[in-house]
Amino acid sequence: MKPSHQTLLLSKKDIITIINHFGVDNVMDELIHRLEIAISEYNPSNTDIPARSGFNYNSPNPGLVEWMPVYQKGEEIVIKVVGYHPNNPKTYNLPTIISTISTYDTSNGHLKSLMDGVLLTALRTGASTAVATKALAQSDSKTLGLIGCGAQAVTQLHALCRDFDFETVLIFDVDEATMSSFDKRTEALNLNCIIVKSDIKNIVQSSDIICTATSIDVHAGPLFDNLETVPHVHINAVGSDFPGKVELPISLLKSSKVIPDFYNQAIIEGECQQLQKDDIYKDWVEILNNSAQYASLKGESTVFDSTGWALEDYVVSKLFTEYATSIGAGSYIEIESLSSDVKNPYAFISSAFSVEKAIDLIKTS
Repeated sequence: MKPSHQTLLLSKKDIITIINHFGVDNVMDELIHRLEIAISEYNPSNTDIPARSGFNYNSPNPGLVEWMPVYQKGEEIVIKVVGYHPNNPKTYNLPTIISTISTYDTSNGHLKSLMDGVLLTALRTGASTAVATKALAQSDSKTLGLIGCGAQAVTQLHALCRDFDFETVLIFDVDEATMSSFDKRTEALNLNCIIVKSDIKNIVQSSDIICTATSIDVHAGPLFDNLETVPHVHINAVGSDFPGKVELPISLLKSSKVIPDFYNQAIIEGECQQLQKDDIYKDWVEILNNSAQYASLKGESTVFDSTGWALEDYVVSKLFTEYATSIGAGSYIEIESLSSDVKNPYAFISSAFSVEKAIDLIKTS
């Protein structure tokens, strides 16, 4: 069968349509489930995931644009292009993270789909936190601490509440308006927990599970130091995504089991950049695929160094493509200039001339 030359386009509107159709809780549950399956089936011989690369700059605003590729051999290539610009909310009223996800057919290079990556990145990052936390935190954890109350904190809270029955969520953000609006921004999730404004000291000392997702400046970290945690604390360090940008103190990292999502990336951009190789524990693929062997970690201090793994983008793009196909969401466009004569890129000109010449002949006959 001749392959389609059309590209599936999933815009912001299409993504919202899909989530509203299937329900935000169902979408998050399915994404968590599929991510767990993808990790259990992950084989580097079949799936090639290089560390992300890109450009960092300070003008006109500090930020970066990076690309995160994954090659599913014999199937497709998925590339997410992501921009991180911490001044966006105040300067442009845009999210800190903006991205798009594209997928390519490895049999011919055709662009199969192009979709919004802003909401999908927030969803898959929340889902990955839930997957790691289920494996590393005590299942009866009652107090969640969120340091940083921006967009990513919303999906962190949502994803974790799908598997944990929190009684109290302690929140802190350096921006008072962001912290004050967090309750309103999460009310549609109908969560059965109390959200309480707090400070970093109380969050660190009182929480069973902590998520840090801040826009702290490069070389301005850590967020805190010399604070005691509960012995079994599990921390999801989400905000470290830039060389020199860290959220956690090295003393806490060295006294904890630090589990990176992607070692080669985490030692450059994650909390692991502060550590020597011997200070870093197993990666999360090893932990998740051998849960019984590492069950004792739930009673220890653990850190999930979440820098973002391209396999997550593969999973979320595949899920939303399936959702779109099942309900007819999205649109198909011919974005590639594919000539009727594959050896003549100007075939359209010849055709146009032929039509014009025919019309002229008719008029003069």
